[in-house]
Amino acid sequence: MTRILVVDDEEDLREILRFNLEAEGYEVATAASAEEAQGLLGSRFDLILLDVMMDKMSGFEMAQRMRGMGDNTPIIFLTARDAHDDQLQGFGVGADDYITKPFSFDTVLARVKAVLRRSSQNIQSNQSTLTKREHLILELFRQQPGRFFTREEILAAVWPDDTLVGERSVDVHIARLRKKLGTEGQRIVNKTGFGYGLV
Repeated sequence: MTRILVVDDEEDLREILRFNLEAEGYEVATAASAEEAQGLLGSRFDLILLDVMMDKMSGFEMAQRMRGMGDNTPIIFLTARDAHDDQLQGFGVGADDYITKPFSFDTVLARVKAVLRRSSQNIQSNQSTLTKREHLILELFRQQPGRFFTREEILAAVWPDDTLVGERSVDVHIARLRKKLGTEGQRIVNKTGFGYGLV
């Protein structure tokens, strides 16, 4: 299920967005501040609806920090700041779209669908560059999400007839796979003592 994080210091607006997005079939989490939202970013989200003007850390600053850490989760800014310079700043810090308040939910929904569609197309484009081995590793993980595979298990599944391939090859292929998948690649994690898996 597609997961969306709504970050806004207006409780009524958060709840209206959550209710309506859930009615459209999305899984929604909410945060009342950028600081609270940052504590949720350990979980995977497909999209973030982010207010700009909040106490302490602004939405612009949060987005800038995310992009600086290599987090490319799509972001749509929701803000009353409608000046052209504000919009340029928003896109400059990594926004995928920019919606000014007040807005209708129909507008938000249309923008959400458009950004998610572009994001999905980017992921598919990235996957088209995968090698045969990288495809096999990704499919192995996708068949059992949440399970961690040892390097030995990955070798047996992907290189069954090649006894000359060592465990280091697994690490190299997974590193390349993560890079090619971009943001989606962050879902492939290494759990010490267990191995690699898709979360």
